[in-house]
Amino acid sequence: MKEEIEIEFKCVVTKTQFDQLVAAFNPGPFQQQSNHYFDTPDFLLKEAGAALRIREKGGRAEMTLKEPADTGLLESTVSLSQLEVKGALDGTLPDNKVISRAAGRAGAANFAHFGTLSTTRAEMAYEGGLLVFDHSTYLGQEDYEIEYEAKDASGEDVFYQLLKKYGIDYTPAENKIRRFYHALTQHGGN
Repeated sequence: MKEEIEIEFKCVVTKTQFDQLVAAFNPGPFQQQSNHYFDTPDFLLKEAGAALRIREKGGRAEMTLKEPADTGLLESTVSLSQLEVKGALDGTLPDNKVISRAAGRAGAANFAHFGTLSTTRAEMAYEGGLLVFDHSTYLGQEDYEIEYEAKDASGEDVFYQLLKKYGIDYTPAENKIRRFYHALTQHGGN
């Protein structure tokens, strides 16, 4: 199991702003990825501030638990086979360290798949961090965001300077799973 601290800064942007930034930075090829979200039926992980997902990208898959940390989020990740992904989406999650950790965080292990958010993403190195361009679709909705992944909190200044340079007002972006759950609630979910 791989563990790392994630420190990121995000901003929701309009399609016009997104297109402007893509034209200015030319970040390289966009790739499709799918995020499949899991929680207990009563959303115990969500209540604990944690999130469990399987991400499929470029023919590879991984399961990640994101949990609150002193700074940023602690991400615990394991690779999955396509057979394990299919099993998880059909209701049988693999037995691994991420699932064990998620069960400990939730106090239960009865995880269910709640849906999928698809993202077209491009990434590039920028000012010592990673600049990410995301167009996401989920539950009949779509959004655009710019994200800056930094090594420490000083990345916040880099991110705000970028927004200022391109005349973009900062609009906080909740993380993808929160946006997904908000949309799910709008469609009659929890």
